[in-house]
Amino acid sequence: MRLSEGEIGGRYQVQSIQLPVPMEKHLEALGMTRGTTVSVLNSKNQGVLIVKVRGTRFAMGRNITKNIEVKTAS
Repeated sequence: MRLSEGEIGGRYQVQSIQLPVPMEKHLEALGMTRGTTVSVLNSKNQGVLIVKVRGTRFAMGRNITKNIEVKTAS
């Protein structure tokens, strides 16, 4: 499943990130690495996805979140 398909209030575990290397490194610097739990806080219609990663909230566009593979966190 892609992070862009996540539901508000859902918790997901990052499986892989398929983005250009500089963007992938930036997300890693923000704490989003394989195995990290991500919570979806808000979702705008086909726009911005607001997520919480390791205690920090930030917004990402759908063009980024559709390239992050996740699974439902237990």
